[in-house]
Amino acid sequence: MNSKIKVFARSGWILLSVVFVMGMVFVSAGGAEAAPDPKLVAGPENCGECHKAAVESWRKTKHFAGYRKLTRRKEARAIAKKMGIKRIKRESLCMDCHFTSIMKGKRAKPIAGVSCESCHAPAKNWIDVHQDFGGKDATSKTEKAEHRKARIAKLDAAGMIRPMNIYNLAANCFQCHTVPFEKLVNVGGHTPGSKFELVSWSQGEVRHNFVASQEKSNVEASPKRKRVLFMVGKAVELEYNLRGVAKATKKNTYAVKMARRAKAAMDTFKKVAGAVSTPEVKEILAVAASVKLKLNNEAALLAAADKISKSAQKLAASYDGGNWAALDSMIPKKYQGTASK
Repeated sequence: MNSKIKVFARSGWILLSVVFVMGMVFVSAGGAEAAPDPKLVAGPENCGECHKAAVESWRKTKHFAGYRKLTRRKEARAIAKKMGIKRIKRESLCMDCHFTSIMKGKRAKPIAGVSCESCHAPAKNWIDVHQDFGGKDATSKTEKAEHRKARIAKLDAAGMIRPMNIYNLAANCFQCHTVPFEKLVNVGGHTPGSKFELVSWSQGEVRHNFVASQEKSNVEASPKRKRVLFMVGKAVELEYNLRGVAKATKKNTYAVKMARRAKAAMDTFKKVAGAVSTPEVKEILAVAASVKLKLNNEAALLAAADKISKSAQKLAASYDGGNWAALDSMIPKKYQGTASK
C-alpha cells in the first residue's frame, strides 16, 4: 500500500506556473470554463512585496516575456487574422491564457503576461488572509499551528490555488495547455495543445520555490513530491484531453489531433498504472476504457472526464509518493528551461 500523507516537508514545496503557450482558456476542476476575473486581480507587484525572489525569477521566464512578444509573433498574427481578431490584447480568447488583466473602467486591460494570479487564482479575495500570520508582529516563522490551519482553510475557501493542492495546480496548467476550441484549431490554425508534462515543466524555468529555503535558493521538488506530480499530472492530462475530444463535432484537424492526444494520454497512463496501482488508478483506467473517442460524444466524454477528475483529486490528496519509487525511471530528468538559482 502507498503511504498516506501526513505532512509534506517544506523541501517538497513548489509554486507552479502555467507555462506559456498560445491562446487558451481557463477551465475549472469540474470542467466549466472560468477565466480569471480581472476585477479580482491584484497584480504581480503586490505579490512581489513579500515574494521578491519569486517575482524576480518570473521576470526571466517566457511567461513574463509573452506580454510584449506574443503580439509580435508571426504565428500569433496569422491566427488572429484567420479568426478575425484585430487586437490580440483585447480579445478574451487570447487574453484569458496569455495575459494577466485588470479592469480599467469598463474594459479588461492586460498588465502582464502569465503571472502569479494566472496560476494561483486572482488574489483580491485571499491576499489579506495569505499574509495574516496571527497578529501585527507575527511572521510565517512565528505563526501558531492552529492559526495556520485556520488560515489555510480560509485561503482554500477564498479560492487560492495553493502549492500543496497538486490537482488544482495541474488542472490549471492543462486547461491552458489543451485547446478545446474546434474553430480556433480548424480555422485559426492554432495547435490543439502543447507537449506539456507536469514535472519537467514545473521544475524548469517556471520553478520559483524560494519559500522552502527562506528566500535563499530555488529548491527543487523532493523525489516523493515529483512522483505525486508525475502521477497526478498523467491523470489530469487524460482528463483534459477527453474534455478536448468532447468538443469535436466534425472530422477535421481538431478532432483528429485531439483524439490522438487522448489516445496517447490513455496509453501513457496504462504504463504508469503498471508501475503503481491504487484504487484511484484502477478507477481512472476503468473509466478511460469505458468511453469512446468519437465525434459528437460530448455528454459521455465529459462524464468520463468528471469521474477521472474526482479520482485524480483523491490521488493528489491521499498519497505522498513514499511508496511510488517504481515511477522514478519514468519521471523526466531533463526540464523545460533552467530554473533561477
